[in-house]
Amino acid sequence: MAASFVAFQVHCSAQKPPISLNSGHFKTFLSSTIFKLPLRINVLKAIKKTSVKLVDAFVDSVFEFIDQPLLPSQSNFAPIDELKEAVLVTSIDGEIPDGFPEGVYLRIGPNPLFGGLKSTKSVFGRSSHMWVEGEGMVHALYLGKGVEGNWTVCYNNRHVETETFKLEKQRNKPSFLPAAEGDSPAIVCAYLLNMLRFGQVNKYLSNTNVIEHSGKLYTIAENHLPQEIDILTLKALDMWDVNGAWNLPFTSHPKKAPGTGELVTFGISATKPYAELGVISADGKELVHRVDLKLNRCPLSHEILVTQRYNVFLDYALTVDLGRLLLGGSLIKYDKEGYARMGVMHRYGDADSIQWFEVKPNCTFHFINSFEDGDEVVIRGCRALESVIPGPDQGMNKFEWFSRKFRPIESTEGSLDAMSEDQLVFPRPYEWRLNMRTGHVKERNLAGTQFSMDFPVINGAYTGLKNKYGYAQVRDCIASSSSGMAKYGGLVKLSFEEPNTGISSRQVEGLTKGEYHMFKENTFCTGAAFVPKEGGVEEDDGWIITFVHNEDTNISQVYIIDTRNFSGEPVAKITLPCRVPYGFHGAYIPMQLHENLTRMVPTPDSID
Repeated sequence: MAASFVAFQVHCSAQKPPISLNSGHFKTFLSSTIFKLPLRINVLKAIKKTSVKLVDAFVDSVFEFIDQPLLPSQSNFAPIDELKEAVLVTSIDGEIPDGFPEGVYLRIGPNPLFGGLKSTKSVFGRSSHMWVEGEGMVHALYLGKGVEGNWTVCYNNRHVETETFKLEKQRNKPSFLPAAEGDSPAIVCAYLLNMLRFGQVNKYLSNTNVIEHSGKLYTIAENHLPQEIDILTLKALDMWDVNGAWNLPFTSHPKKAPGTGELVTFGISATKPYAELGVISADGKELVHRVDLKLNRCPLSHEILVTQRYNVFLDYALTVDLGRLLLGGSLIKYDKEGYARMGVMHRYGDADSIQWFEVKPNCTFHFINSFEDGDEVVIRGCRALESVIPGPDQGMNKFEWFSRKFRPIESTEGSLDAMSEDQLVFPRPYEWRLNMRTGHVKERNLAGTQFSMDFPVINGAYTGLKNKYGYAQVRDCIASSSSGMAKYGGLVKLSFEEPNTGISSRQVEGLTKGEYHMFKENTFCTGAAFVPKEGGVEEDDGWIITFVHNEDTNISQVYIIDTRNFSGEPVAKITLPCRVPYGFHGAYIPMQLHENLTRMVPTPDSID
């Protein structure tokens, strides 16, 4: 995985019925004619059924689905079969430490149905899924503590069974035509045919992030509403539309506002209004504020930020543009010469109250945190200068393009932005300071060029507040280049209030101190999350937990790493019963599990 990886599908309107032939002009025609007939309901059903069959027959005769095969070096990106039921985990090297809270460690990622991603070819050209697409699968590690202090650990995984997942599984074949990248005529046809048959441009992937709000668990991707998941069974429940008040997709990274516990989110659309912001009550039942941000383009912005008083968002030049597609261009495109700006607004402000700050062009998917510091709003994130989404132009070799982009960073003279064209996709820690009084912006790199790092996490109690520490996954550029897919060979702890001394080869004098935890060769992680220590006082009292896979042994584990002894050996390595493919974001949800685990994995000797 590189940068942030959200496959955006064009959003037309949320929660449409499965078939949309009764919309628009067609609906008007029907309402004035057939709706007046006594047998109108049966007639409508017959028309729908016949129309869908005709469109299906057309698709089957014109479009051919083709596998997008993986190379041997990409083997752990391949999907696996789902378990659906939890299994006991008994192989633990080390010990789960004192103060570690009971709970569930969850990580989500793409796990394509029908064996892998598909492309199509037809008389209209080719269209294909982006490498970040694929139906979501949740991987869950349950850690329960008995009354005598003994731990019971079990693992489960399951597809996120969205409406469109169920639809394709019932058909038992690929049905949605890829509608994100490829030849423009093929994408336009895919767009229209998917809408005619299913009422949606593309599948509800729900594969990017997992969040908890008001005691409920949700999976998210930018192309649809969040999907509620039963945290114990991983079974999909209802989509979350905030009691009908929110009909847009969700950002993959909504934020809880400090102090109130309200959830701040926003949704983007390829048609006006391009972006809307919402504030949801702490109990998740009410949309207390909604505002059109009145943007003049649709930025594929992946994350929103909060401070104690403000909402902060990024408007940059990675855009979704239907007009560009219809003129033969790309649906999704990044213009590295295009403008970028950050908007700051009060929690319940309107579009006219937004204070905009022009910043250097960038492509930042993931942010570390934001907070207020006197007159300044401080924002830290993993900034890149170009996007890996959607990837190379049509006709270019994808493997060669990604392989070249992921090569190790060469040493640079002078400015840390003086990088080669093929190194612009490397995200590195960065800071913006936006002065709300003067309107001035100060920008600076927080780390040198030796490592590319992304997927940052912090102690969640400091979201929107001034924090000292951040953690991120460190990209193994050699392995990423060899496979053409981003792989993360270690972790870093960033200490924002401690400057580097320049003594170590991994430090650059004057920049933020970084402490590294690097894995063995051909071992890579995904879904790192921070777990706070029960009763912990300091911000970094806790652990980083992460899924880890060794490609030499084909064994997947979960590591628990002490954040106060970050470069030391993991305090526990938990070997999993099956391979866990690389994925996206993770979360740790503290909760009491003792009795639940007894029901999930009934073992008389394992639980008191």
